[in-house]
This record gives sequence, C-alpha cells and structure tokens, in this order.
Amino acid sequence: MATLSIPPVLTSPRDDAVQLYKAFKGFGCDTATVINILAHRDATQRALIEQEYRAMYSEELKKRLASELSGDVKRAVLLWMPDPASRDATTVRNALSGDVIDIKAATELLLAYISVMRYEGPEVDRIMTEADAKSLYKAGEKKLGTDEKTFIRIFSERSRPQLAAISSAYHSMYGSSLKKAVKSETSGHFEFALLTILRCAENPGKYFAKVLHNAMKGIGTDDSTLTRVIVTRAEIDTQYIKAEYEKKYRKSLNDAVHSETSSHFRTFLLSLLGPVHR
Repeated sequence: MATLSIPPVLTSPRDDAVQLYKAFKGFGCDTATVINILAHRDATQRALIEQEYRAMYSEELKKRLASELSGDVKRAVLLWMPDPASRDATTVRNALSGDVIDIKAATELLLAYISVMRYEGPEVDRIMTEADAKSLYKAGEKKLGTDEKTFIRIFSERSRPQLAAISSAYHSMYGSSLKKAVKSETSGHFEFALLTILRCAENPGKYFAKVLHNAMKGIGTDDSTLTRVIVTRAEIDTQYIKAEYEKKYRKSLNDAVHSETSSHFRTFLLSLLGPVHR
C-alpha cells in the first residue's frame, strides 16, 4: 500500500499552479507551501499542475523548482515530480553515469532483466517451480563451477511470485536456501544483482526497510539512498516497508527519518511517508 496522502477535497491544478507561483515570488521561496502542495499530489495530478503552470507562466515548473529550492529538498522534490517510469529511467541513467559495471555476468543479467517481457501476475506454475529449482541446483551447488547462464535465464524470466516459489521449493528439495547458493556460487556485482532480485521477489518491504536502515545507521546519513527509496516507493508500497521496518528495528520509520534528517528535507520525506499508525 502507498502512503501518499491526498486531501479529500482537492484544489484544481490551475489553483495549485497559482499558489506555487506565489510561493516563488518575492525574496526567497516559500518552501513549506511548495511541499504542502506537491507532496500531497499523485503523479497524474503533478503532471496536470505542470501543464497549467506552463500554460499560465510560459516556463517549466521543474526548472523553476530547480532555481528556487536547494540542497536535499531540491533533489527530493525534483525526483518526485516525474511519472514513475520517467523517474526510474532517470535514476538508471544517473547510476550508469558513474563507474561502469565491467563484469560480463552482471551486465548480461541486467540486460536480460530489462529486455524480457515477464508475466507479473500472482499465479505460480508449480511444475515449472520445481523444474527451475532443480536447474538452479544443477547449475550451482551440484557442479564444479557455476552455470551463470541458467541463473541469468531463470532470474530474469520469472515473475516475483514465481521466483519466491522457486526459492521455497529449493529449500524444501535441497535443505539449504537459494540465497546461500547464490552467495557461495557467485560473487561481486553478479551476486549482488541476483540477491537483490531474489529479496525483492520474496519480501520487497523487508528488503527496502533494510536499505533504509543501512542508509541511516552509523555516522552521517546516505541522503541519496534515503530519498530514492522513499520517493520511488511512496505511491507503491511504503506502508509495507514501514511495517517491516518497525518489526525488525523496533522503531517507526517516521521516527528514524525524523531523527536523521532536518528542515524542509525532513518535512518533505515525512509528508510522503504519511502518519504513524499505532
């Protein structure tokens, strides 16, 4: 479940555009008003606001936001504005602008994963599940060396429910977890990619809760990861992430974010997370 909170009675996109324009006028930016509007509008509503703003003021809202905001809240709001597909594409592009992943197996896996048209419904093929578990065992723990192509094929072609079922079948059939097999049979970026796909298939809420915890533990906060996860999941499943976070770390995600962030950045992230349900 998403945590995005939308007012029961919405102002029109045109009125929102007017209020944003007023927030930009004068000395400094009324960041609180910007957050109060944009953090409580879904992707479709944000797109309509952008259209109205462009029509009324002959400028792009994103460019104005970029010039009026600063620091972490600027990066968070600009990441929030696009529709989910455009946002994901930008995130991937930015990730690839850093160090190039020069590992053949990891690259093949990523290319296969984004190229394959997977069935993503809830149904699971039990016969295929056992066959895939057997194939993974033969490709890894049973042989000397690792048949990486088999791991790539199954991990890229199977739906999340199917992959979760394969993991369960693997444990039942061979007495050890598929995660342990991946860890023992692969390494580096390839291992990390396989484990990430598997963990997201089994329990995405638990996976992202751990990512957020790691981003906030220790000295300093990984604001980039914190922003990326909360912004990209707010319209999808943040309620589940919050539940898993509190279950594992005995502290609400809201409280953790409150203690590790400050100012308008904190306000924006907490607005996306919604209230704490006790």
